[in-house]
Amino acid sequence: MTDATAGPRPNSDAGGKDKPSGPMLAADGTSLKSSLARSMRRQKIKALLLVAPLLIFIMITFIIPIGQMLFRSVENQIVSDTLPRTVVALDSWDAESGDPPSQAVFAAMARDMVVATELNNHTSLGSRLNYETTGLSSLFRQAGREVDDFGEDHTDAFEEIDPLWVEPATWVTMFASDNWVEAHAEWAERAEAAGFGFDELPPPFEFSEGVQEPLPRTSAMFADFARVLRVEDEETPAEEEPWNIVYLSLYEDLAADPSAPSAYDGETRALLEEALAITDTMGPFDYQAAFEEIDEDWLGYDLWSTIQTFSPSYTPGYFLASIDRQLTPDGVEVVDDDRKIYGTLFLRTMVMSLMITFSCILLGYPVAWLLANLPMRTANVLMILVLLPFWTSLLVRTSAWKVLLQQQGVINDLLVWLGLVNDASRLALINNQTGTIIAMTHILLPFMILPLYSVMKTVPPSYLRAAKSLGATNWTAFWRVYFPQSVPGIGAGSILVFILSIGYYITPEIVGGTKGVFISNRIAYHISSSLNWGLAAALGSILLALVLVLYWLYDRIVGIDNVNLGG
Repeated sequence: MTDATAGPRPNSDAGGKDKPSGPMLAADGTSLKSSLARSMRRQKIKALLLVAPLLIFIMITFIIPIGQMLFRSVENQIVSDTLPRTVVALDSWDAESGDPPSQAVFAAMARDMVVATELNNHTSLGSRLNYETTGLSSLFRQAGREVDDFGEDHTDAFEEIDPLWVEPATWVTMFASDNWVEAHAEWAERAEAAGFGFDELPPPFEFSEGVQEPLPRTSAMFADFARVLRVEDEETPAEEEPWNIVYLSLYEDLAADPSAPSAYDGETRALLEEALAITDTMGPFDYQAAFEEIDEDWLGYDLWSTIQTFSPSYTPGYFLASIDRQLTPDGVEVVDDDRKIYGTLFLRTMVMSLMITFSCILLGYPVAWLLANLPMRTANVLMILVLLPFWTSLLVRTSAWKVLLQQQGVINDLLVWLGLVNDASRLALINNQTGTIIAMTHILLPFMILPLYSVMKTVPPSYLRAAKSLGATNWTAFWRVYFPQSVPGIGAGSILVFILSIGYYITPEIVGGTKGVFISNRIAYHISSSLNWGLAAALGSILLALVLVLYWLYDRIVGIDNVNLGG
């Protein structure tokens, strides 16, 4: 018998229906929520894998190059890497005093230059500093040919005391650790067994414990000597006599600390004690006079102030040069008037790009209107004519304009034949801004016509008929009804043409002469001719920033959402 007063069962609602006893399950018995989450993850992973090739391509061809460009525009490590001792020594030099640096600075420069010459880095350093002060490139090249002879007399003096000083084994015994000697012997055995074609680098040189402190200059130069031999020549100090500057450094260490030989033992100590006699017979080496003998400009203010100013690993110098400024020991200064070119080039690039864009609008709008309103068969023929220039090389089209625009060219001949121009007063249509605008308008015109056509094709012809039926004239119907609907096409074409035009350099280079070139031509010059990649990167970065700013302004004024290609 059922108890009528009993309440509903725990798993039943008030109507007596059973409630779910747990979470909803999928067909495989797992939680439906977990199953859906797992399915969504799989879909996201599949989508990511589908777009991964494109992302990788964009990363390699766009993001990474832009990052490298931005880095190169401020990177300046060549000075500190090539002249590490000189940069440190120059910290104590007061550029405002007007006096040349001390002997210590010239000594540091001599040691750095010997290493740089052996590594062939001195020419690159000279080229870098020559961007800031003209004439420094030849100065470093000349010094590279002479600096190896610094200390030659001291080398001869050591050899006169004992011929063992010119034997590589003497220096290995003095400095090398037992581990290095053992590793070198094993490497030499492998090299002998392998014969020709053995390309394994010798082991890095290691000093014995405690041998560097008594002879700091000598050990530092010998370390550079061993490193250069290993990297450049794939040889070891056991096979080559040290540089002259190493002997000169040994002389200076012995002169500074006559007790240094006591830190060594055996034959090395005897040789060093015997070599102390050199400090009595030979005076100190005059580094300043040696550099002055190479060229008097080594004592000049410009050289050392330039090195000191551009010794940091990162510099704003390239960006300052891009806006006609320069970094000096006194701060940022404006360059001379005869060197102000980049501001003019940036302004010319922007103004002429706008003129080219407006020219493309004026010429392209009627063509796009015809394409959108003519019968399909006729429109297709005209579209082929619009696309025909794409089938021809850009260089060929530009060269054709060079033939057409010259004073003895086809256009001037036609104007003279028509009597519009006197034969003695032919128009100058090339090697100026006019030639650049004409040629680039022709080249970029299809990029304006195609967006306009795609938008105009979506405008129903019935709109114009409706406007005319309400009493509007042809002009009013066009201006009040048709033109506003074609503005998105104008915006899309304008952005496309403007951005393309500011980056062109082939056409301005061929037909622009000196007055019709763009900033991109200067960038190409620094990349391929002057090899000033830092300045080229800075110019490119500024150009990129200007484009982004203009794009932002366009978005704020017009609205990028209003730009479309029809549909």
